[in-house]
Amino acid sequence: MARLLWPPLRVLLLLEVAAAVSFLHHRYEEMVQALFRVQNECPYVTRVYSVGRSVEGRHLYVLEFSDHPGIHEPLEPEFKYVGNMHGNEVLGRELLLQLSEFLCEEYRRGSERVTRLIHDTRIHIMPSMNPDGYEVAAKQGPDSIGYLTGRNNANGVDLNRNFPDLNTFMYYNGEISGPNHHIPLPDNWKSQVEPETLAVIQWISNYNFVLSANLHGGAVVANYPYDKSQDTRFRSHRRTVNTPTPDDKLFQKLAKTYSYAHGWMHRGWNCGDYFADGITNGASWYSLSKGMQDFNYLYTNCFEITLELSCNKFPPKEDLERQWMANREALVAFIEEIHQGIKGMVSDENNNGIAGAVISVQGISHDVTSGAMGDYFRLLLPGTYTVTASAEGYQSQTVTITVGPAAPSLVHFQLKQDVVRKPPERKTSGSRMNNKALQKKVVPRATHQGTQR
Repeated sequence: MARLLWPPLRVLLLLEVAAAVSFLHHRYEEMVQALFRVQNECPYVTRVYSVGRSVEGRHLYVLEFSDHPGIHEPLEPEFKYVGNMHGNEVLGRELLLQLSEFLCEEYRRGSERVTRLIHDTRIHIMPSMNPDGYEVAAKQGPDSIGYLTGRNNANGVDLNRNFPDLNTFMYYNGEISGPNHHIPLPDNWKSQVEPETLAVIQWISNYNFVLSANLHGGAVVANYPYDKSQDTRFRSHRRTVNTPTPDDKLFQKLAKTYSYAHGWMHRGWNCGDYFADGITNGASWYSLSKGMQDFNYLYTNCFEITLELSCNKFPPKEDLERQWMANREALVAFIEEIHQGIKGMVSDENNNGIAGAVISVQGISHDVTSGAMGDYFRLLLPGTYTVTASAEGYQSQTVTITVGPAAPSLVHFQLKQDVVRKPPERKTSGSRMNNKALQKKVVPRATHQGTQR
């Protein structure tokens, strides 16, 4: 679009963009203006929407990047970044605003990498999940920020300790060989969560997210699930109890992708702590209950990690440019990790998509499900896998596939209806009945095929 503008107007537009990427701390109104400015600069590939409001009524805004904003395209995965969950941990908020400007600018100038990313991925960016807490922290001034000032929401609740505790159900299910995925929420869950938490849960219930990261501060490390230890005796701070998921190797790879693309996270020594490769299992660091990271993995199809990005929770504005340069490549590279493993359509014999079909991978006890249109996405490391698709009322289908290190393998499933044959009706001749036939007990022969979940 910019190529068609009169040259002086293009210069003014570039000057406006330059001003937009100034490295400043953005209060709520300024953050909203920044999001809508990006939407105005890249109107054909962006959309701003709200998932709800905070306790004090501030919108939880999301900026979406897609070649078809507002529309889920089959086989195009959904990605999200969430920042500023703790109101006083502000670097993630500023980095996501910078990332939004960067993606827009790179798309406008024709960057092949960013253009491909936006065309092949639906990217959702929430700079602030806790705008109320941020305002409290920001009012203190850069020289007097308390370590916990503004951390919680306006009701004094830590939002990263406010999600339904599905880990407890999962650990119990493990003892009785039950599922560790798509665990139902307790009946009274809405009365136990804050408005911000409720909005995010409804958000992630409405979008079939595949990969995600939430951005924090106070350390420099890429943290992956599980966050909560199974052993309740070790819930005290900083007790080492490694608690891996069935996708532990994959999560380590995702965390290392960010860590090694970051300016210094991978070195391990940061903020007085040491983490090999700049990554850690959450429970191995310290056990955390009711966190958003584990909730994503246990309730949805989304694989989420937590990024701790700065020793200083509220770094001075003079440090923001250095932090952006350290995180820019990592933020983009992590989004690209969504394009690995397998994806495809699950349909019936008439090529109608089947929603809620279960995709199981042999040897990895964690399933994903197909979305509303029947498309599914399963992140996997390179290797050979036996994969099964099943749905209620259909015969399951199993295939063996090989996953490479580059683009995801396309694996479609077409499921046949699961019909049990009825025994044929016995004919009678006029009013005369065959008493022997009536007395004979007929047992129909089973014709059920495939595994029914």
